[in-house]
Amino acid sequence: MTSLEYTGFFAVGSFFAGMFGSLTGLGGGVILIPLLTLVFGVDLRYAIGASLISVIATSSGAAAAYVREGFTNLRLGMFLEVATTLGAVGGAYLAHWIPVDTLGIIFGVFLIFSAIFSWKEPAGDLGGEDSDSLAKRLRLNSSYPVKGEWKSYGVKGVPAGFSLMAVAGALSGMLGVGSGAAKVLAMDKIMRVPFKVSTTTSNFMIGVTAAASAGIYLSRGYIDPLIAMPVMIGVLSGSMLGAKILMGAKPRGLRILFAIAILLVGLQMIHDGFKGRF
Repeated sequence: MTSLEYTGFFAVGSFFAGMFGSLTGLGGGVILIPLLTLVFGVDLRYAIGASLISVIATSSGAAAAYVREGFTNLRLGMFLEVATTLGAVGGAYLAHWIPVDTLGIIFGVFLIFSAIFSWKEPAGDLGGEDSDSLAKRLRLNSSYPVKGEWKSYGVKGVPAGFSLMAVAGALSGMLGVGSGAAKVLAMDKIMRVPFKVSTTTSNFMIGVTAAASAGIYLSRGYIDPLIAMPVMIGVLSGSMLGAKILMGAKPRGLRILFAIAILLVGLQMIHDGFKGRF
C-alpha cells in the first residue's frame, strides 16, 4: 500500500479506537497500540509515540468541559500531576532501554488489568466529607454538582494515592496510554474521591502526563508525523462521537464485550512478546 492508503487506514482505525475508548472510559490507547502493532505492523515505540500525541489531544478537548461543569478537582489534579509527571518522564526514559518485546509483554499485562477494571461497575459517588489532616493542609477537599446542588467531599489516603500516581505516570510514559484506570483506582478506592470527580480529574491529568513523556519520544525520533497526525485526528473525532453516544446509551453490555476483547488482545500481546514478534 502507498503512504496515503496507510494514512487513511490509520485514521479510520484510530476513529473506532477513540470511540470505544470513550464509551468505556479507558481511552483509545488500549485499542490503538495493539491495532497499530498487531494489525498494521508498526514498531511498538512509534505506536506509543503516536498514542501519546492522541492522548494529549483528547484530554485537552474533554477536560475543558468537565472543568466548566465543576466536576474536576483542579487543586487535587495539579497536586497529583507532580507524581504522574515525574513517573511519566522516568517511564519514557526506561522505555528506550527496555527491549521492545518486553514492552509488549508489559503492555499485555496492562491490558489484562484494564479488562478487569472495565468489567467491574463503578463504585458510585460514595465520597464523604471526612478527610485526613494532610488533605486539609493542602486544601484538597472540594465539592461537585449533584442534581442541581453542591455536595462536599473529603480526600483521604494522600500519601498512598500520590505514590500510586507515580506508578500510573510511569505506565503512561512506557506504554503510551493515559493509564486512566490506574489513576481512577487511586482516587476512587484509595483517596475515596467520588467516582465522577475521580474520572473527570483523571481526564484533566492524562494530557499533562502524556505531554511530559511525549517530548522524550519526540527527541528520540519515535513520533512519525505520518502516523501521529491521522491517529490524533481519528482518536479525537472518535472520542467526541463516543461521548455523545454515551449520553443516551447503557454501556454495561459494551463494557463487558470490550473487556473480553482487550483481555484476548492482552494475551496475544504477551504471547507475541515471548515469541519475539515485536
